[in-house]
Amino acid sequence: MAGLLIAVIYLAFVSLGLPDSLLGAAWPVMHVEMGAPVSYMGIISMVIAGCTIISSLLSNTLINKLGTRWVTVISVFMTAAALFGFSFATKLWMLLIFSVPYGLGAGAIDAALNNYVALHFKSRQMVWLHCFWGVGAIVSPFVMSFALTHAVWNEGYRIIGYVQLAIGVILLLTLPLWKKAGGSAAEDKPKKLLLVEVFKLKGAPLIMLAFFAYCAAEATAMYWASTYFVEAKHLASELAAKFASLFYIGMTAGRFLSGLISDKLGDKRMILTGTAVLSVGLILLFIPSGNYALALAGFLILGLGCAPIYPCIVHSAPVNFGTENSGAVIGVQMAFAYVGNTFMPPLFGLIASRAGFEIMPLYLVIFFAAMLVLVLLCFKTAGKYRCSFVPAPEYVHAAKTHHISTFSAENIETTPAERGEK
Repeated sequence: MAGLLIAVIYLAFVSLGLPDSLLGAAWPVMHVEMGAPVSYMGIISMVIAGCTIISSLLSNTLINKLGTRWVTVISVFMTAAALFGFSFATKLWMLLIFSVPYGLGAGAIDAALNNYVALHFKSRQMVWLHCFWGVGAIVSPFVMSFALTHAVWNEGYRIIGYVQLAIGVILLLTLPLWKKAGGSAAEDKPKKLLLVEVFKLKGAPLIMLAFFAYCAAEATAMYWASTYFVEAKHLASELAAKFASLFYIGMTAGRFLSGLISDKLGDKRMILTGTAVLSVGLILLFIPSGNYALALAGFLILGLGCAPIYPCIVHSAPVNFGTENSGAVIGVQMAFAYVGNTFMPPLFGLIASRAGFEIMPLYLVIFFAAMLVLVLLCFKTAGKYRCSFVPAPEYVHAAKTHHISTFSAENIETTPAERGEK
């Protein structure tokens, strides 16, 4: 049953990734049709991310009241409704209205499933979970490119809306799996912490800022890749929409490969490795060239390097801050992630509309560098809870046998890799 449950969770993350790349792929056409400036995509993404921040901060409360499984199902249906709303929109204000349920649904499912997997599964499953997000993100630009070529952009949103609706029905029908697979653990209720209490945890402010910086860079690359190819490399919008998927392809392939080694290397080393790889992609983007081949390779390698960073930061929450605090910490982490999504891509849009989209590599390197410094400081500071992580079944057995109530450095021996990091 545990295998079926993780498959269902993977499917839910496909649904989370499906809408994320649609707006960036369609915007070069959408803004012309609606008579909106190109930088206004930032306003839409700001509304979506703003609502996601709200639901992320409320996720701890929602999980306590409804449980992870119901939060997941409700969130998928909310985003499906938002996608259908986008498909019928003819004015910018309509897009802004339907951005609200999309953002609220995305934040709740993101925080709920990330915390559940961080608590009950190893690093490998966490990385592969986000790999399936990439599957959804890869499919969407191709669907939108097909719609732009054979119909209109609205049809792209409509197709993904139907897929999202089908996933929601599957999740609804498989609700009993959660209890069969995990027993009472399927309805874990995270410890309630006030926001000020979360920030009092050692290293918590550092990891929040690191998440902000990383997601600022990642979201900028996601949202503006298609427009970058149109404005900086002078490609046709249909071709640019296809090339925008290279970032997601690199990220998805990287997460599959990262999952094969993440348990051996550990979260910290995976983050360092990913940063080294994405640096190569940034270097390629910095090379001035009229040929777009270097930019294509740059975005592909950039996605490959980004692959392990987000999931490994999330997966490290229980071992850095304690399993009893991970639900609250991850909820706030998601909120900070979407603060980066909210404000930094629109800021880039405003800057690029004046300075040119050629400045994207410089904008990205600033935030990736900040992320790396903050993550390293957090891992150094949050030493109180550093320990190896035991997934749910082994933990339950250990708890019954040795009366262990929480994971901590005092009651679980660290792995050789972790001892090497200290």
